[in-house]
Amino acid sequence: MTTTKRSDRRPADGSPVARVCVDVGLAHLDRPFDYLVPAELDEVAVPGTRVKVRFAGQLVDGWLLSRADDSGHTGRLAYLEKVVSPEPVLAPEIARLARAVADRYAGSLADVLRLAVPPRHARVEKEPRDEQPTPAAPTGAVDPRGWRDYPTGPAMLRALTDGRAPRAVWSALPGEDWAARYADAVAATVAGGHGAVVVVPDARDLDRLDAALTTVLGPGRHVSLSAALGPARRYRAFLAARRGQVPVVIGTRAAMFAPVARLGLVAIWDDGDDLHSEPRAPYPHARDVLLTRVHLAEAGALVGGYARTAEGQLLVETGWAREVVADRSTVRARVPAIAPTGDDPQLARDPGAATARLPSLAWTAARDALRQDLPVLVQVPRRGYLPSISCAECRTPARCVHCSGPLALPSAGGTPACRWCARVAAAYACPQCGGRRLRAAVTGARRTAEELGRAFPGVPVRTSGREEVLTDVPGGAALVVATPGAEPVAEGGYGAVLLLDSWALLTRADLRAGEEALRRWLAAAALARPAPAGRVVVVADGALAPVQALLRWDAGWFAGRELAERRELGFPPAVRMASVTGPAEAVADLLAAARLPDDAEVLGPVPAEEGRERMLVRVPRARAGALAEALHSAAGARAARKAADPVRLQVDPLSLF
Repeated sequence: MTTTKRSDRRPADGSPVARVCVDVGLAHLDRPFDYLVPAELDEVAVPGTRVKVRFAGQLVDGWLLSRADDSGHTGRLAYLEKVVSPEPVLAPEIARLARAVADRYAGSLADVLRLAVPPRHARVEKEPRDEQPTPAAPTGAVDPRGWRDYPTGPAMLRALTDGRAPRAVWSALPGEDWAARYADAVAATVAGGHGAVVVVPDARDLDRLDAALTTVLGPGRHVSLSAALGPARRYRAFLAARRGQVPVVIGTRAAMFAPVARLGLVAIWDDGDDLHSEPRAPYPHARDVLLTRVHLAEAGALVGGYARTAEGQLLVETGWAREVVADRSTVRARVPAIAPTGDDPQLARDPGAATARLPSLAWTAARDALRQDLPVLVQVPRRGYLPSISCAECRTPARCVHCSGPLALPSAGGTPACRWCARVAAAYACPQCGGRRLRAAVTGARRTAEELGRAFPGVPVRTSGREEVLTDVPGGAALVVATPGAEPVAEGGYGAVLLLDSWALLTRADLRAGEEALRRWLAAAALARPAPAGRVVVVADGALAPVQALLRWDAGWFAGRELAERRELGFPPAVRMASVTGPAEAVADLLAAARLPDDAEVLGPVPAEEGRERMLVRVPRARAGALAEALHSAAGARAARKAADPVRLQVDPLSLF
């Protein structure tokens, strides 16, 4: 309904033209289409509104992107069928951002717009607008408070207050109230007459940031955006931002496209958390979306966390951002006493420390903290009771006879069941030796809590994990067993933090295994009191690089080392890499049709889930745009000829193997 060549032709009946993004989700139709605007819709059919159009004989949804007086189409144009709502929910800057994100991730504009704008809630749109004046913004310099612990922190706040656009990668100190520091940065941005968008991984972090912003800015100055809010509340918050009623939007990854007027700061906390990665096409990462906004809006950026990703380190090493870190004397004053169990002195005192799940050093640290009436945090990487079991006689892993999935025990007196198909294996017999007795191969959080309860009788034991995530715990003597990411904050800090089963994090077949292990450990260790009252014991060899970074509390050193290794091996973020996953024939078909850059390197295939295979395509970062365009065009060609088997395209996916 439009052509790429423009002829400046005015429609025969003189009607204005609307350029519409049609929501059909097909790669070969990823372009705007021209429609005539009938006279009765002329006033309400404004850019940013949702519309209904006739496309291929069907009535489909669309977005009105822009208006024009003429069209490049040489044939007859159809009319808009309907303006769904006169509310212009798609801001022009968000439309530009969505196009840039689609191009970055080899996706389509329609897919990105589905992520950017929440579904319409008609009743919320019709609610009377709040006529109360927006509370006055803070003015003048913002008290740097905790930012004084970081030599470049106060300068960053001054730049935000002055309306400039500083770009920073922040490594937080242990015990840091990161939400208060982010609230200070947002307050400085608002004082400079600009708005801010802050993205955090989960609801617990969002609640902390919400409370901190309310304290600093006062009520009514910000809204929270999260998919967990429900359709009405989420759409109400979105409209408040779109209508300019609030200058600040915070949220989970749902907020990365939040429309904020005069954007002055985008910030993300803990960008290494996989919750920041969108599971829907085109699979954008919140960090990359926010950094794209920095380029388009010329805004400031704050990428923070206890740990630092290789992507964050790349921003520092290229000079795009400055690091905000504390000096070593401040770090030494704030960190707890951290010790590994696998180094030579420990092995000399406790030869069993190399194989024990709870070596004497960890047991002693927990006992001493409990005697001082302080809580103890125990981090266990696996949830459940016994998530993996094996034959007690020959150690053969116990597998389901139906699907070959791993068997697990739900409780001490429970019956083995498959973790994949949920079938019960009450009469399990080892296929190798015929044995019927089972033993633990991997111990979960609930079994750990049970064992610690027996080891420390009379001490309360709390668990925090998938079934119930605790936000905080009181400061008295207690054992808190938590899975990574579910550690509650203790009043006054923990007296001891035990990091168990380190092998479960370090031995994962993943490019980011070391980075992820350090991120999990730093997040837990940051909850401990400073030394000497706080102790952290990591059950691992002290010679390992992630353990060394934890002992020195030096996330920047490890991130630099990780980035250097990826440069040498040719992995992201040193290069741009795309994965192509699907049936073998479909993957080969797409890559054969793609006009890949001359310096592209195709790797694979490697097995993927459900009998599919995955191919990897690697190019230098300077050729990232050409790679995305080539893959998108090839996907469009397959869609145009209605190829049966789908292929999943991901640019820089979190998991490559």
